[in-house]
Amino acid sequence: MMEIKKKTKTDEVWERLYARFEKDNLLAETKKRKPRRYILGWGAVAAAMIVGVVFALTLWRTSPPDVDTRNFVTQENQEAATLVKTLEDGSVVYLAQASTLQYPEHFDTDRREVNLQGEAFFDVAKRPEQTFLIDTEKVRVEVLGTAFDVRSNEKNPFSLSVLRGKVKVSLKQGNQTLYVGAGETVILQNDGLQISTTKYSGHFDRYTKNIRFKDECLEDVLRVVNMESSGRQIETLSPALGKKRLTVEFSDNSPESVAELICWTFNLKCAREGNKLILSE
Repeated sequence: MMEIKKKTKTDEVWERLYARFEKDNLLAETKKRKPRRYILGWGAVAAAMIVGVVFALTLWRTSPPDVDTRNFVTQENQEAATLVKTLEDGSVVYLAQASTLQYPEHFDTDRREVNLQGEAFFDVAKRPEQTFLIDTEKVRVEVLGTAFDVRSNEKNPFSLSVLRGKVKVSLKQGNQTLYVGAGETVILQNDGLQISTTKYSGHFDRYTKNIRFKDECLEDVLRVVNMESSGRQIETLSPALGKKRLTVEFSDNSPESVAELICWTFNLKCAREGNKLILSE
């Protein structure tokens, strides 16, 4: 019985089959052959086709399924204080009450994609080679590096206000796409997107008045606190200290009060150097 061994390349299989059929005179050579010879020739071709199908099925069965194997993280905020989360790329998300954010533990090399249900303020780290995408129920948001807030819930199907930069907003159903710049707000109304000027100058302040961090690195906590402070900046004396994890809540705290609370939590020392507060062990 003829035995055919599997090869990794399909071409090698066909070449071996063709050589074996030719050696055994199983291929039809000329039109002058007897009908029986034609039958054998077509039978050989059919056999080769069957082997090819079996080979393809084997590859299909042994190939790993095309599934998303990334680990996803879900952040849910049910408290009044804004939950602040720093993502892998350095982007900061301020998650409002009754809101949920889902994102992969590690982003793809060409995109950073998250899913939002509710309301959040995004301060996206600028990475031109890695687009930042936000999926809501009816609208998709695309940015490279900017700051804006998004609302998408039962009471408010969709609205977005830009603090700085520019954001691309596209309806999932329909061909409408708009670019929203700083000082502008886009809303979803009557199944269409409409742009207007952001009316309230303190529109974004409500996200930072009362913030909390849940199991965040101290360096990420301080980076957010420093972004919100126009005065003194808080730093750690050593990188190892910045890796300590912290769960804490701040409410309109001054840099001095924040530094004092962190020192009390980790039993640290605080020294003032010019415009900086330096934390050390």
